[in-house]
Amino acid sequence: MRVIRIDASSATILLTEAPAPKVRDRQTGEIAKDAVSGEALMTVGVVFIDEGESSLIQVTIPESGVTDGLTVGAPVSLPGLIARPWESVFNGQQRHGIAYRATAIAPGAFPMAEAV
Repeated sequence: MRVIRIDASSATILLTEAPAPKVRDRQTGEIAKDAVSGEALMTVGVVFIDEGESSLIQVTIPESGVTDGLTVGAPVSLPGLIARPWESVFNGQQRHGIAYRATAIAPGAFPMAEAV
């Protein structure tokens, strides 16, 4: 499966939803786990702002990658941010999208304004 690495060095990323466990099965409440490590996964909502464009995205992070000190509305950093296109058929309907994943989430800073 194709993975696209995202350079977020010039982006402003703001936390819009606090970390919460990623639910694998809504009927049973089963928490999603990393296929390789078996570690529980978390999701966070962020607004990703770069070059005058913004997008609200959900990012999956391993539970050990969630650091203390996160505040909704504050800037965060997402090291190792990648995007993975996906497709599936659900109830006979073709669905597709982009899944985002990072190795961690930590408090960040607003990018420095360029000097004129």
